[in-house]
Amino acid sequence: MKLVTLTAVLLFALPAAAGPLTQVPKAADGHPDLSGAWQALNTAHWNLEPHTPAYPVVTELGAQFAVPPGPGVVDGGTIPYLPAARAERDKRFANRLADDPEGKCYLGGVPRSTYMPYPFQIFQNKRDVIIVYQYATGFRRIFVDGKDEAPLNAWMGWSNAHWEGDTFVVEVTGLNGLTWLDRAGNYFSDNAKVVERYTPMGPNHLRYEATIEDPTVFSRPWTIRMPLYRVVDDNYRMLEFKCEPYAEEKIYGHLRKPVPPATGGSK
Repeated sequence: MKLVTLTAVLLFALPAAAGPLTQVPKAADGHPDLSGAWQALNTAHWNLEPHTPAYPVVTELGAQFAVPPGPGVVDGGTIPYLPAARAERDKRFANRLADDPEGKCYLGGVPRSTYMPYPFQIFQNKRDVIIVYQYATGFRRIFVDGKDEAPLNAWMGWSNAHWEGDTFVVEVTGLNGLTWLDRAGNYFSDNAKVVERYTPMGPNHLRYEATIEDPTVFSRPWTIRMPLYRVVDDNYRMLEFKCEPYAEEKIYGHLRKPVPPATGGSK
């Protein structure tokens, strides 16, 4: 009797099956249609690795700017830094308030733009996939079956892609090495290659994976993995977030001409 009751409770507690991939919308070419607005809902934005809650750098900001705890999204838990690169990561973390490119409204790069706390929108056709990010109005053009190499290094790199069954695989090269991977100072160099995988898990979920290879920073390739959620709000539109005005003082404030002291009038 107890076994039957326990079984019933477990069955009741289990989530419903996501359903077959036949529920995933298909594009005209028969591949999954990834079009739509998506967003990550995790703490990778603060730190890719497992982390405990932390006070804000400026304690007067209070809980609004504290770091939430998170289990991490790195396969295996720890990023395999080379010793000198780990020391550089720690240095960046110590100086994050001044040095994190996010604070200067620079583009988030790949893969960071995917899991920042802002939505992004995918537009898909047979030859190209366009991703538009709300943060800093970031933009990527992904060339399906593309073979060309990056003409120069850039914040968002150069993206060539192909389909492996229902998985959209994107190889990103030509990264400028100036982006960070999160607010914890994790980073790679301009030698990095990122391979992304977007796999439908149902009509409203994608599994996102990014494998990062950079022998000048890491001892081996490593992977992050997370779900992405379709934004299904009624009448949803992705609005612009041009953060440049908020960053002007941080970047250029030191160039402002000092205001001369006021002088008293003649007696």
